[in-house]
Amino acid sequence: MQRQSVPAGTIYAESFGYSRAVRVGDIIHVGGTTATDAQGRIYGREDMYTQTLYALNKIKSALEDLGASVDDVVRTRVFVTNIDDWQEVARAHGAFFSEIKPASALIEVSRLIDPDLLVEIEADAVLG
Repeated sequence: MQRQSVPAGTIYAESFGYSRAVRVGDIIHVGGTTATDAQGRIYGREDMYTQTLYALNKIKSALEDLGASVDDVVRTRVFVTNIDDWQEVARAHGAFFSEIKPASALIEVSRLIDPDLLVEIEADAVLG
C-alpha cells in the first residue's frame, strides 16, 4: 500500500524523526499534537481549552492534507498534565466532535516536552 505523510512542521520533527500524520490505505494516524506553531511558540499558555482547540485544528488540517476530515476520526487520545482541568478539554473536544463522537481516552501524564504545554492529542481516522 502507498504511504503518505504530512510533515509535523515543528522544531522537534527532524531531531525526533516523526510526521504529523501518516496515511496507509484508508487508515490515518495523527501523532501527538500540541498547541505549538512551526517556530515552537505555544498558544494558550495556562489555558487548557485554547491549547486543546489549537491542537484539534492542527489535527483537522493534517487530516485534510491526506484527503480526510474530522468526520472520519474514530478515536482520540488526549494527554493532559492536570486531570482536574478535564472539563476545559471536554468542552473543546465535545464541540469539535459533537456529531461523530469518536472513542476517546483522557490520560493524565506527569509532563509534556515543554512545561507550558498542558495537552497533547493523537487521533486515528478511517476513510470509506
